[in-house]
Amino acid sequence: MGVEAGAQAARSRALAVLRVRGRALAVALLPAAAAVILLVGGTTGHLVGGGWDTARGVVTAVALLVLLAAAGIALVVARARPAVSPTIPIAEESAPDLYRMVRDLADRLDVPTPSAIALTPDCDSWLEDRTHPAHGPPAPHRRDELADPGRRPHRRTPAAPVLVIGSPFLWWMRVGELRAVLAPVVAGTGPSAHPDIAAARRFVRGLDAAVAVTSAPGRGPIARTVLAGVGWVARLLLRGCRTHAAEMERGVAAAAAERAQAVDYGVRIVAQEQVGLAYAGWDRLLTRVALPAWRMGRWPSRLDAGVVAALTELSRRDRLAEGFASRLGERPACDLLEEPGTVDEAASLLAARLFHGGPAEPGPDWSPVDWQEYPEEVVDRKWRTDAARLHRVLDALDVRPAPDVTARNPEGPTLARVLDHLSLPPAPAGSDRLGLAAHPGPTGLADLADRPDLGDLGDADPDGARDALFAPRPEREGYEEPGADTGTPLGAALAARLSAELAREEASATAAAATGRAAPGQGPDTALWDDGALPLFPLQPPRTARELLADHVTAMVCCAAMDTAGATPGLDWLDGPSLIVNGERAADLGSRVLSLTEDGDPAPLRAWLVASGIRPEKPVRLV
Repeated sequence: MGVEAGAQAARSRALAVLRVRGRALAVALLPAAAAVILLVGGTTGHLVGGGWDTARGVVTAVALLVLLAAAGIALVVARARPAVSPTIPIAEESAPDLYRMVRDLADRLDVPTPSAIALTPDCDSWLEDRTHPAHGPPAPHRRDELADPGRRPHRRTPAAPVLVIGSPFLWWMRVGELRAVLAPVVAGTGPSAHPDIAAARRFVRGLDAAVAVTSAPGRGPIARTVLAGVGWVARLLLRGCRTHAAEMERGVAAAAAERAQAVDYGVRIVAQEQVGLAYAGWDRLLTRVALPAWRMGRWPSRLDAGVVAALTELSRRDRLAEGFASRLGERPACDLLEEPGTVDEAASLLAARLFHGGPAEPGPDWSPVDWQEYPEEVVDRKWRTDAARLHRVLDALDVRPAPDVTARNPEGPTLARVLDHLSLPPAPAGSDRLGLAAHPGPTGLADLADRPDLGDLGDADPDGARDALFAPRPEREGYEEPGADTGTPLGAALAARLSAELAREEASATAAAATGRAAPGQGPDTALWDDGALPLFPLQPPRTARELLADHVTAMVCCAAMDTAGATPGLDWLDGPSLIVNGERAADLGSRVLSLTEDGDPAPLRAWLVASGIRPEKPVRLV
């Protein structure tokens, strides 16, 4: 370990962590030491008598129990498998240039070379210690380390940690930028090789893995009781060394950054801007582009290539990012891979599994999709599926076309049916915008319970309808009443039915995917990643009823535009699915749909339909 100030601080903190381990060992051996003293005193004739004999028996029994408990805790800590980040292993044969660059970087920094390289579908890079005996090389036919968690891995003991690189970096960054970004990460192998720091890390990781083992469900009452005691001791030790461990890692990072200053420091300043830009583009690509495809049972197989397209589009739109596209003429870091397309596909499948909980392998209901096929295979199918769901809910609510419109075709799903249902009548003078006073009855609510287009809003009496429409929101944290964000009673009823219908479909799909698949339990010899824990990093919270209603109405509008006005589905790299009308993207459609769903005002949307040549009375094709 070098003479950096951070390295010295890290070593002192590592010794503090090891002192916690030493004190725990001393506490476990203290009863045994007392028993030895009493036994030796009895054999030498110094501690004799009935009282001493009783003390010897009691202390010896206690010492044996404490030693057995300590041995059990040590066994659990030693055999518990520390958590490993799901990654795509990169063999040296598949990326010789990348390994050569990392090896040269380690030589320039005068630190040990990482034992292996792996990729992760995230915008980050780090060193990961996989020296635990349970951490072995993955099976060659597996794409990622999440697959087959019950399989016992081969045992190995690498001398240095594994270098984990974010896959978006390889596609967006140039070779020089990647080397500059990886310099402080690779420099961390120097402090990691110090015996005291390595021992302290093993101790902390073992305690953390033991806590995970003791928290696993599905055990009997006796095992739960025993493991509860083990977990209590492990948590107590973790609390005792938590501060020292955190400061040790800060010291290691400071030492690595100080050592890396001598290598590509000027390029690193520029490359850090690319790190933030890549993170923004990756997040936008996952939430706006990949997530709709995942929900349709398709996974884009070139996500990393999509990052380049998304950031190039951003540089075209944003004048602040104009200089970033000029870098694309330099050699990209993905050229360091022998087969970048295969690696991108594996990283895309792992990203779908981590962020959405998709299966580990492609199948009939989980197939890849290329970017060229995305508009037809994902966008068109998504809109028609949502439109079909919307009309199923309208059928359940017994919603019919307006009787005073005779020119519309009563057969087939039409956009006019949706517009008429969600539109409120014009507000007469002195009445409210919701139009409730236009209905007969002293309160304006007397006949709402009998209107079929409102569905099942409450009891048949007016009080039941009033309670269903204007009930206060429950004061429970994290609870949102379906349709509570929708501004009209008609929209509230429709949004509630859509939420229920979508929840039933998702529950059926989840049950079908889980049929015949047993989730393995966590244990000392099994992986900590299982299907029951996925997705590990959900991208977005569940959509609200307001968002669901707006999405479904938008889908119906897009279907009408495609079938009656010649519009086409498109892919916007920053905004996801988009509608192309007359060769231009319909960017202002969302606000017009919200005016209808929230305010019951169809005028903005109808004006846009007329200007675009879309005929809402024509039937559309559904899935």
